[in-house]
Amino acid sequence: LTADHLAAIERAMTDPHVIGGAFHRKFDPRHKSRQWLVPIVRRWQTWRKNFYGDQSMFVRRAQFQKMGGYAEIALMEDIEFSRRLRRFGQVAVLDPPIQSSHRRHLGRGPWRTTIENGIFIVLYKFGFSPVQLHRWYYRDRSSSPNESLIGPQPVEELSRR
Repeated sequence: LTADHLAAIERAMTDPHVIGGAFHRKFDPRHKSRQWLVPIVRRWQTWRKNFYGDQSMFVRRAQFQKMGGYAEIALMEDIEFSRRLRRFGQVAVLDPPIQSSHRRHLGRGPWRTTIENGIFIVLYKFGFSPVQLHRWYYRDRSSSPNESLIGPQPVEELSRR
């Protein structure tokens, strides 16, 4: 985060109704073929306010504690948290946009990565287990989820929060 990002958070949090939010995302400039998506992604983010971990989410400390923090699930904790955050109050999507790591895009290709990420989000929203999604997501890394991340609540319980 730069000083401009921190200043944007400070400005947003002067509104007592805003409990948290995230930054707009930008694509790596080396992916020129994807730059046309920037205005579409911005509109989508502003409308839906689905935040992902690489958007540098922020939330008031008291609100974070009131919400019980992040769910201890193997994958999709950012989406689950974002959903609960929107239910608790007003959220903001800020500029300047933030650029996340492009390693996965470089390794797997930008289109493949985008499509796979979209599929995982849809599967999660249709009720697939975060543990199973984790196994599929990291299949090429021989990684298995830390079973302690599953937590005491079933996924169905998390979706009712």
